[in-house]
Amino acid sequence: HVQPVESGGGLVQTGGSLRLSCEASRIISSINAMGWYRQPPGKQREFVASISRGGATTYADSVKGRFTISRDKGKNTMYLQMNSLKAEDTAVYYCNEGGTYYSGSYLPNLRTWGQGTQVTVSS
Repeated sequence: HVQPVESGGGLVQTGGSLRLSCEASRIISSINAMGWYRQPPGKQREFVASISRGGATTYADSVKGRFTISRDKGKNTMYLQMNSLKAEDTAVYYCNEGGTYYSGSYLPNLRTWGQGTQVTVSS
């Protein structure tokens, strides 16, 4: 496949957990950086988390301490472990690969988005 592929979304109650997966479109160790974004209903897409080739991570303030980004080079997959989910985490979650960093912030590669996976948190 030429785009990353997300999976793992679903319906969960407030306070629950989900793990999203993103299978990279090419060898993950060759990718500069990868990130997760989300688009809540009626809102713009927003940054969630990123991981650099070296393993450094960044998070949006709204998810710090609750979400963890990681990757498994053997499975060529990036993950987003989401704990203590809130209703406001409801969104379509997108994987992005091949982004860069500017002043410490992840800038997405606009050509390499996944198709998205829906996460719905019910209160």
